[in-house]
Order: sequence, then C-alpha cells, then structure tokens
Amino acid sequence: MAANSTTRRALGAIGQLALGAALLTAGTGHLTKQRQEFRAQVPSWFPADPDPVVVVSGVVELALGAALLGTWKQPARAVVGGTAAAFFVAVFPGNIAQYTGHVDAFGLDTDAKRAIRLVFQPVLVAWALVSTDAVRVLRERRAQAS
Repeated sequence: MAANSTTRRALGAIGQLALGAALLTAGTGHLTKQRQEFRAQVPSWFPADPDPVVVVSGVVELALGAALLGTWKQPARAVVGGTAAAFFVAVFPGNIAQYTGHVDAFGLDTDAKRAIRLVFQPVLVAWALVSTDAVRVLRERRAQAS
C-alpha cells in the first residue's frame, strides 16, 4: 500500500509540475506573440474590451502556474488546484464561443477541431484537482468540520 501511495504522490507531483509549466507557457503567450489568437477567443457578448481580458487572464495564468510550481504543502496545494480548476471553468465560455462562432485560432480551423478542444477543458479541470489532491483534502476538511 505504501508503494501505491508513493507512486500516486509522485504522479500527482509530476502532473502538478506539468500543469504549472503549461499555465506559465499559456500566460506568457497571452502577453506576447499569441495575444491576437487569445483575443479571438473572447466572446463578442462579453461586456469588456478583449485586450484587457486577455492581459488579465494571462496574468492569472502566470500566477496560477507559479503557484502550482511553488506550492507543495496541504491544504494550500489543494486550494491552488481548486483555484486553477475554477479558472478553467470560468474560461470555458470562451471556448464555446470559439466553437459556436466558428472562430479560427490556434490552428483550430474546423468545427471538428474546435469541438475536440471543448472535450479537453473538463480534462484540465480534472488534472488540476487530481494532481493537487484537492478533492481528497476538501473531503477531509468537510469531515473534520462535521
């Protein structure tokens, strides 16, 4: 059982590091060479100028990426994972708008490609929660509160 627990912790750490690196990469893209691509994903119905939305979301991604790379003690680690998962849920309407509006960005130039991307957003949510052990920590905290 200890080996299984050790393997699970190691896989979680690798997943957390990879997600942190991915968020740092995406956040950097928001603020630099991929800014126009990200602007295309801000839904037309969103009541704000797309450029500041892209900048703010890029800064949030940088902060979450850095937090994932630097936060290893529970329950803070779980809070970071839960926050990253909530961020992925919050930006999901942009992905839906890209699909329904037939917007080309990031090589997603067909509805099929855009639909496949929609499927991966819940994967990002699960990745954030599982790699940081957020669900287990939340359950333990609720049990302690009862």
